[in-house]
Amino acid sequence: MAGGMIRIAPDLAIADEEIAESFVRASGPGGQNVNKLATAVQLRFDVRRSPSLPEEVRARLEKLAGRRLTADGVLVITAQRHRTQQRNRQDALERLIALIRQAAVAPKPRRPTRPTAAARRRRVEAKKRRAAIKALRGTSPTED
Repeated sequence: MAGGMIRIAPDLAIADEEIAESFVRASGPGGQNVNKLATAVQLRFDVRRSPSLPEEVRARLEKLAGRRLTADGVLVITAQRHRTQQRNRQDALERLIALIRQAAVAPKPRRPTRPTAAARRRRVEAKKRRAAIKALRGTSPTED
C-alpha cells in the first residue's frame, strides 16, 4: 500500500498510511499449515488521531467499535476466516470500511409524535371494557 487513499464515502477517504497491518497465526483448525503460516491479519486504525475523520464521524465510530477499540483509541480488526493472507487482508479492510461507513451516516433525529384523537378514544374504550369485566368479578351473589 503506497500512498493511496481508501474511499469510504464520496466525501470521506482515509490514507493507506493510517492503517497498520500485522500478520499473526490464526487460531482454530488448519491442519499441518496452522503453525507455520501467519494467515490471520490484524488491522489497526488510529481512530482518535486520524486526520481524515470529521469529529462527529470519529465519535460515532468510537461508540460503534465497542470492544474493538483499545484504551488509546486504536480500532483493531482481526480477520482469520480465510486460509490465505490476501483474502484475510481484503476481509479486514472491507470490515473497516463498512464500520466507518456506518459511522459516517448521521442517525435520524427522533421526532416526537402524538396519538390521534381516535387512538386515544379507542384506548379509553378498551380500558372501560376491561374495567367492566373486572367489576363483574369478585362479588358473590349472597353479599347484596
